[in-house]
Amino acid sequence: MTGSVRRVLFVSHFYPPHMGGIERVVQAEAVRLARLGLDVTVVTSGERSSETVEDGVRVVRVRAWNGFESRLGVPFPLFGPGLMRTMKVWARRSDVVHLHDTFYLTSWAGAFAARRARRPWLVTQHVELVDHPSKLVTAVQRAVYRLAGARIWRGARTVFTLNDRVAGFVRGHGVAAERMRHLPNGVDTELYRPRQDDLEQRGIRAEFGLPADRPLALFAGRLVPKKGYDIALAARALTDGFDLVLAGGGDASAATGGEGVHYVGALPPERLARLYRACDMFVLPSVAEGFPLSVQEAMASGLPVVTTPDPGYAPYGLDTERFVFAERTPQQVAAALSRLAADPTLRTEMAKYSAQYAQSAFSWDTHAQSLIEQYEEAAEPVRR
Repeated sequence: MTGSVRRVLFVSHFYPPHMGGIERVVQAEAVRLARLGLDVTVVTSGERSSETVEDGVRVVRVRAWNGFESRLGVPFPLFGPGLMRTMKVWARRSDVVHLHDTFYLTSWAGAFAARRARRPWLVTQHVELVDHPSKLVTAVQRAVYRLAGARIWRGARTVFTLNDRVAGFVRGHGVAAERMRHLPNGVDTELYRPRQDDLEQRGIRAEFGLPADRPLALFAGRLVPKKGYDIALAARALTDGFDLVLAGGGDASAATGGEGVHYVGALPPERLARLYRACDMFVLPSVAEGFPLSVQEAMASGLPVVTTPDPGYAPYGLDTERFVFAERTPQQVAAALSRLAADPTLRTEMAKYSAQYAQSAFSWDTHAQSLIEQYEEAAEPVRR
């Protein structure tokens, strides 16, 4: 490839095998940019410090403690002084620095190191305030975004947002609209694809120990209140029209033991893609997420979707006759899923719509090319 940007530093608090939406996006971007010829380094957290090459991407892990996630449900790794030293080294070796979110110590260190090295930085802001039952956690989020987050956004050459809700959140912290770009996430439509036939579906159900003769609604996401797994469980308890499959990390005890409920735990992408093909519909009664990656994957997998109304979906122009928005109550979610479970023809129509929409709108290749264009634009004034 041609251009002035050759070396890109990605900064993310987590990276696979830790599974979550942000780290999966970071991995997808990094791998595709490496395939296009860029020298990509990711600085992230790990149980121990290490440097490896994974799918053409240099992954530099800095030892961190992640006790907040297991104890409070807050994925916020804590680092020692090694984080700042590592970030300074790799910022100097890079042409641009790409930060993912501004809430984490990695992003603060990355922005500081980029400024010291006189490198431009860009930010992808994935979320706004995360809904959390703890008032203390919510207050900390507000303070962090108001202080550290706002400074990092305002110093960035470009801030990428995934939906109108997040864009409004960033603008509310004093970021000029002309420096912001709407950039939807992509989906690997070769990995996440519709099932070929009923035989494939039955085989995957047997693999996961799922019933062969029941309509299955899949919930995929962390088992935290924001994602609405409790709403999905309560909806299943109201009706016997379908079984519920839960895939994700978190409080497993809350997801087991109910009649018609099947908990399979957190899965790597390859296994999760197969699980999508085992199911008949997808449910995510989340709050304040916009258009999350799991919904995109479900659509690419050819599943009808039932999710929560959110302003973040507005830029995507979805057909609400073939993409269901249900109010975030067990009764409304149960009604929507029961309707789909009882109507195979409607499920087929919605499945075709999901797959066709994903193929046309969620291209990682287009996403990667957009990133390169923004990197070149960010770097060009620095190099005059």
